[in-house]
Amino acid sequence: MIFKNVVIQAIAAIEPPIRVTSRELSERLLPTLQRLGIRTDLLEELSGIVARRFWNKGTQPSDAATLAAEKVLSEAKIDRDRIGVIINTSVCRDYLEPSTACIVHGNLKLSENCLNFDVGNACLAFLNGMDIAARMIEREEVDYALIVDGESSGPITEATIDRMLGPDIDEKQFRAEFASLTLGSGSAAMIMARRELAPHGHRYLGSVSRSATEFNNLCRGQMDQMFTETKVLMQEGLKLAVKTFQAAVVGLGWVASELDQFIIHQVSKVHTESLVGLLGLDPKKVHAIYPELGNVGPASVPMALAMARKNGKIHRGDRVALLGIGSGLNCSMAEIVW
Repeated sequence: MIFKNVVIQAIAAIEPPIRVTSRELSERLLPTLQRLGIRTDLLEELSGIVARRFWNKGTQPSDAATLAAEKVLSEAKIDRDRIGVIINTSVCRDYLEPSTACIVHGNLKLSENCLNFDVGNACLAFLNGMDIAARMIEREEVDYALIVDGESSGPITEATIDRMLGPDIDEKQFRAEFASLTLGSGSAAMIMARRELAPHGHRYLGSVSRSATEFNNLCRGQMDQMFTETKVLMQEGLKLAVKTFQAAVVGLGWVASELDQFIIHQVSKVHTESLVGLLGLDPKKVHAIYPELGNVGPASVPMALAMARKNGKIHRGDRVALLGIGSGLNCSMAEIVW
């Protein structure tokens, strides 16, 4: 769908305070690695992830999302009572109910007229949230929308390490849970608005989506455990990305060489480099955050976008492509005219 009157007014990201290296995790797993005959440098070497971030103990996903929301509201300099909807998109959540969105809504003291709800779609949810907000803004149902995400990988990482240190774990289970060790923490928030209300905003042009849900069994997770068929998941994910990019060529007029920046959902080094090569993207236009942050789930794309902007990589008038994919499988690609 193409939007005529939707802009991104502000975006913000928060990096958690605790840095944990892949080497540290491997050292903790040394007894199992030695017993199974697995290289001790496998995690960093295979994923390209040097470190990831954890929140301080007791930090809830809603706390992380609230931090990013307060930051983006400060940057946007708008009255928070004008926010018409808040959409939380995180995989991690405080409870099954109530929604994390309503907790963040309460933390921010938003208006009682402000809609609030969660959207869940694995690592694709933030892009889905942007699309939902854009449709509401285009129809003039709301003036401003706030999309938030708070991810906390510490609990699942600790639970995974505890299981991997068990005397009965075999190589098959170890490899099935290995991807859990690539997860990182972080939070992001974005304010979208009607164009006339934020004339200096960045136009959200639109998006395309494709699915391959016959592969919904390749990655299945709970809050403390995740099983992933890594090789097949990447293969099928790349195939779906190609189909989605072809849809963007038709629907958004994309030509890879004409796009100025690429903001990609980042799982690992091999995934990112494979996607770049397969789609014929210029690697100099791709902003990698996985080496220091790992796979931050649905927060990955907005965090990469916020950091690229902060580092002066994105300039006024740039055509910025957002490429997201989530287990299920689902894929979306969108464009911002900065």
